[in-house]
Amino acid sequence: MTLSQLMKVSLVVFLGTTVVAARGQQGQWAEADNPTAKFIVDAERQWAEAACTHNKIAETILADDFQGTPPEDGKRYTKSEEVADNANSSKTARDCRLTNAKVRLFGDNLAMAYGSESSIRKTTVGTEKPFCLTWTDTWLKRNGRWQIIAAQDTQFACK
Repeated sequence: MTLSQLMKVSLVVFLGTTVVAARGQQGQWAEADNPTAKFIVDAERQWAEAACTHNKIAETILADDFQGTPPEDGKRYTKSEEVADNANSSKTARDCRLTNAKVRLFGDNLAMAYGSESSIRKTTVGTEKPFCLTWTDTWLKRNGRWQIIAAQDTQFACK
């Protein structure tokens, strides 16, 4: 094969790979009956309810290298910190609910979940106050398992 032919073949392979990679990154909103979206929305619901139920969903759905950003101080937290916080029964909330969630799929191994949730929480002085979050969670499928690798939460005034 001549150098010219080798360069042409390399160019065709490069362009083909680039087009396939770019197309996979476009993403698409998941249909409600999509099995991956159903799994992610159900897991997000359980995580939203964890402040009320103290379930251990964070142990399963958060990757070991997870990093989250809370609305209070912006200081990142890890999986182990979230698991410990959910296990803390002195932090009691009620009426925890996922209010909405949508999933956008980017190929077979990456998804973004966008949603919001609400609860009633006790303040430091013992009174109850509505607590509402909107969030974006990044899901990655590794070793055949979907887990959250990053979360960004923003608190907003409940209506």
